[in-house]
Amino acid sequence: MTDEVQKIHKTRDAINKISPSFCLAKWLQVTLHLQFGHTHSCHHPQTHKIPLEELKDNPSALHNTAYKKSQRRLMLEGVRPPECQYCWNVEDLPGNLLSDRHLKSHDTWARPYLEDVVNKPWDANIDPHYVEVSFSNVCNLKCSYCSPAFSSKWMEEVTSFGAYPTSDQFNNLDWLKQQNKMPRPHREENPYVEAFWKWFPGLYPKLKVFRLTGGEPLMSKDTFKLLDYIIENPPNKELELAINTNGCVPDKLFLPFLEKLKRVEEKVRLTRIYTSVDTYGDQAEYIRTGLDFNQWYDNTNKILEQCPRTKVTIMCTTNLLSVPRIHQLLDLIHPMKRKYYTNDRKVPITIDMAILRHPAHQSAIILPNDYSRMLDPAFAVMNQNAETHTNPYKGFFDFEIEKLRRFKEYLESEPHAGEKLHVPTARLDFKKFVDEHDRRRGTNFIQTFPEFEEFYRNIAWR
Repeated sequence: MTDEVQKIHKTRDAINKISPSFCLAKWLQVTLHLQFGHTHSCHHPQTHKIPLEELKDNPSALHNTAYKKSQRRLMLEGVRPPECQYCWNVEDLPGNLLSDRHLKSHDTWARPYLEDVVNKPWDANIDPHYVEVSFSNVCNLKCSYCSPAFSSKWMEEVTSFGAYPTSDQFNNLDWLKQQNKMPRPHREENPYVEAFWKWFPGLYPKLKVFRLTGGEPLMSKDTFKLLDYIIENPPNKELELAINTNGCVPDKLFLPFLEKLKRVEEKVRLTRIYTSVDTYGDQAEYIRTGLDFNQWYDNTNKILEQCPRTKVTIMCTTNLLSVPRIHQLLDLIHPMKRKYYTNDRKVPITIDMAILRHPAHQSAIILPNDYSRMLDPAFAVMNQNAETHTNPYKGFFDFEIEKLRRFKEYLESEPHAGEKLHVPTARLDFKKFVDEHDRRRGTNFIQTFPEFEEFYRNIAWR
């Protein structure tokens, strides 16, 4: 057992003394979807609606809702909140496994503040240290696996043409209405955003991690308002500021953002950019309608060149369409690791591969197992350019290679019982989706993905 794992075990023991269901994330971490007024603490539980009446006299109710406080009370009393079933499933397995309850409670934004949290009443208003915010769903892309809740371009399309003709009526607005997740148009006043700005001045000095998501954050005026606030106020040298961006906004937005980011670097501990691309070239552009791959690459280089303290993470949502040419994306990334390495920024760029499971029709698991051989060139790129004792920091790290290995194992596996995935139905839905995609967006699936022509032709209509 490594020293770090031993420390996490000590954190587990400390929170279990309070109660066997206690988790600091319920107090000190929050994700806010202000475009439809939802919140949750930890990403595993479902979001819930923030009651507007609770915000009237307490803008911190963006985080401290009455519902969330009731879940905190359960944790203090040793009761397992049902919404946290993800962790209970892990902890109930044999082998004394560590769950996200233990890992999150051990993080630097949580563990040092344990006593402060437990010494407060269960219904106290708590300022979180880890905050993730989306101000609106405004976005210039229509990523194939995204939703109108997070993309105004998707909202425009489904408003005009309706849901896709898959078995689950992909991106049917009725589901968003049922879940109370219909986003407010970004040009309209939003009481949740107004509450955020009332709360933020008191919250900012306590923040350890702040992450902006979207939509596309660089298309939101509130993102620039936030950057100006950081520039104009005293530094918070304990803060890691992270910003998501697709890297393809017009220069009239990107260049001013770059200038502000240079100034923000001096005011916080660390700046980090998360940018998304799922494979290489025109295949990446097919997955993410509106993406200009060359523009994305150029802008990623500009960030690394002009902002010497900023680190970049490429978020690669590995899906069926990523498989044929992900090796070319990796071949593009490894020279950047070396080019932008400095003694002050030893890890300038990393790639994080998250396996897409939903929508099922775009999951790699619906491919025949032998398609996994298409990933062999990707392993070759990573292994030939791996970080070693003689090549420290300037190659692919073990954890990056492991993420690719997990993706391949997923492609070769059978659907997990919990995924409720019927492969023949998902394959037919895939065919329906790309046919409709081509019809609506003027694309050509077979021309863009010749590697999948046989797979596509063999899907029989039923």
